Amino acid sequence: MKAIFIAFDQAYYERIIDMLERNNCRGFTGWQEVQGRGSNSGEPHYGSHAWPSLASSIITVVEDSKLNVVLDNLHAMDLATPKLGLRAFVWTIEQAI
Repeated sequence: MKAIFIAFDQAYYERIIDMLERNNCRGFTGWQEVQGRGSNSGEPHYGSHAWPSLASSIITVVEDSKLNVVLDNLHAMDLATPKLGLRAFVWTIEQAI
């Protein structure tokens, strides 16, 4: 199993939830208001007067067989609207109870 941590502009929230549902990735934990700045480009998401937008994040654990499908869908979203910002990070899950 793999954990996917997804950090993204708030505008993506519903689209990402829908994509996870379409791919039978039922379990996730989401944070709707997080702050951050991408490592390569894009605008900061600080929720401040100067940088008013905020980011969101989701972590989900998926079967290995679903990993590439989810990542491909996320990458397609990012390519379609690169100025919004979307990143995904993957960890191997050793054990779950």
